[in-house]
Amino acid sequence: MDGTKEVKEDKLDVLFRMQAGLDAYIRDKRKLDYTKSEWVCKKALALMVELGEVVEEAKYKWWKNGDAIDDAKLKEEIVDVLHFFLGMAIDSGMTADELFDIYLKKNKENYDRQNGLSAKKGYEVN
Repeated sequence: MDGTKEVKEDKLDVLFRMQAGLDAYIRDKRKLDYTKSEWVCKKALALMVELGEVVEEAKYKWWKNGDAIDDAKLKEEIVDVLHFFLGMAIDSGMTADELFDIYLKKNKENYDRQNGLSAKKGYEVN
């Protein structure tokens, strides 16, 4: 060991970087040129379709004799959702740090709402 400290890259930063790279590769290879608004809408639609595939893999049809859930397929669909979510975040100009910070604030607000501590009323448990 040479005494230097190994610095591990944050996992969310890695995901943002990888998704930005994939999206840039696809845009370049397919010669796609859309506005920010169009990209966000396209990614939101794709995300909704992928969520539908998650529901299908989770065997939502309670009225039907279903097969067991294939955990590998379910997890793959969830990752597909993440791909489009990250792409949408990136296309909207969000960074991993910004997503993290906004999430922390919103998570606190959601707890506050549940506990009647928010300016927004109607969420607390009676």
